[in-house]
Order: sequence, then structure tokens, then C-alpha cells
Amino acid sequence: MSRIALDSAQTIVSGALKEARSLGLKPISVAVLDAGGHMIAFAREDGSSNLRPQIATAKASGALALGVSSRTIGEMAIERPTFINAAAGLNPAGIVPAAGGVLVRDAGGVVIGAVGVTGDTSDNDELAALAGIAAAGFA
Repeated sequence: MSRIALDSAQTIVSGALKEARSLGLKPISVAVLDAGGHMIAFAREDGSSNLRPQIATAKASGALALGVSSRTIGEMAIERPTFINAAAGLNPAGIVPAAGGVLVRDAGGVVIGAVGVTGDTSDNDELAALAGIAAAGFA
């Protein structure tokens, strides 16, 4: 598969939300983008604050823009803050240098999109994103 279909994107969102509830996380927001950075699916849990859609999208979009997870972008920001700040300004959806933005790969290892999760700690956001990706059968 070379793209994320709507049903798979919705499965990713559902899987992330299910994981968040099983872990007792704060309300989360989940964005699924295709490889071109276009949103396919999104959900915002009741009680999730009003900037969360943009943060979730920026985590996923940043991962796509730089080809690495938003966790790795956060690590890069420590070493090269000027570069990450400049890149964030170039990317229309922004870049959030904190865990929770994960690339989605097909069975052949090709990047077909990204998931961004926000609402709890960044580490927990990433756990929910990974659970959603696994629920849809992607890596």
C-alpha cells in the first residue's frame, strides 16, 4: 500500500484513543496525515484544549517534513535550535519538537503518512500514536 486510506486513518485514530483511555491519559487529539501532509482523519476528545488540533497536526507534519519522528526533532532542537526554528517557519503546519509525531510506514518501509498526538505528556502522546499505527497494521 502506498497511501493511508480513510478507513485505515480512522483505525489509527480509534486505536490511539483506545490506548489513551486504557492508560488513563488526559484528553488527547489525534491527527493522521498522508505522505503529502494532507489531513485524512482527526479526532479531539471532550475536554481537549483548543490549540490541540494545531499541535497534533504540527507534530505529524514536522515528522513528514524532516523525515524523522517529532521526538528526534526535539533531540535535534537541543543541538541545532536555530535550524529547527527556521524549519518550523518554513513548514506551513509548523513543527513541534516534542514526542508524539510518528511516521507511518507500509510493509515495504515506505513512508505513507504520519500521526500526531497531543494532550498528555509527550511520551504518553507517542505511546498512543504508536498504538494507533499498530492497530491499523502499519509500522
